[in-house]
Amino acid sequence: MEIRGQRQCSECGHEWSYFDTGQVACPACGSLKSVGRGERKTHTDSAIELDLSAHQQALDAETDVSMIAEGLTTTLRDYIRQRGFLNGGTLQPPDDTLLSAAELLHAVDVLDRCRHPTDEARLYVTKLLGVANDGHRPTPNSVPTSLTTARGLAYTEVLSTFHQDFTKWITEESSVMDGSVQSVTEMQESDVSIHQLRERLDTYLTRSEALQGDIPVETSERFVIIARKLHHGVVNHDTDALETARMKLNSVSFDSPAAE
Repeated sequence: MEIRGQRQCSECGHEWSYFDTGQVACPACGSLKSVGRGERKTHTDSAIELDLSAHQQALDAETDVSMIAEGLTTTLRDYIRQRGFLNGGTLQPPDDTLLSAAELLHAVDVLDRCRHPTDEARLYVTKLLGVANDGHRPTPNSVPTSLTTARGLAYTEVLSTFHQDFTKWITEESSVMDGSVQSVTEMQESDVSIHQLRERLDTYLTRSEALQGDIPVETSERFVIIARKLHHGVVNHDTDALETARMKLNSVSFDSPAAE
């Protein structure tokens, strides 16, 4: 949505940023009456923080993950629902906290539906619960085979949302790319098309979604790298980053390493 994020309280005159705080009420006096300042900007993100402390405390040595699954998934869904990649018109890259939250949501679901989950899977979910709100992601080689689809589907969903916001940003802020004639010329000369890169990523994400995330963890990780390189390349006019994204797209595989 497009909003004027800079707010001024009609009661006390206090000014604050809705983009930074997510607060509708005036932080100074609590009034809900305010007026917007400045231009409207597209905003899909929120200032929500991921707090899993209550669930971490509940998961002690004598508690199974399935016992806290309902409350945990509610917290995770609420967090993910409020996250986006456009903050006051500024495009943000996919961050580790959101990726881990999405993976934890799907991993808990897989574990909850499994009749006989392995100890490895239980330990992994416990570890993920412990690090998700600290902005950490377990390495790809630490993901149990039984949970690779959870990571694959989680990353696919997060990056699909990023792709949607990226497309909005490209459309609405095309002047950002036109701001540097030299950068645009370099992109054209190096045969790096932002539109083509974006569409290729979308095609791969659509395929991953059709496979319900049943892709190698190396491919899931490659998708994250591609999205971040696209973000960095376009925002910073970095043709090297865009070239890296292109090379990573060329090396995407949906076959397991053993099958290649």
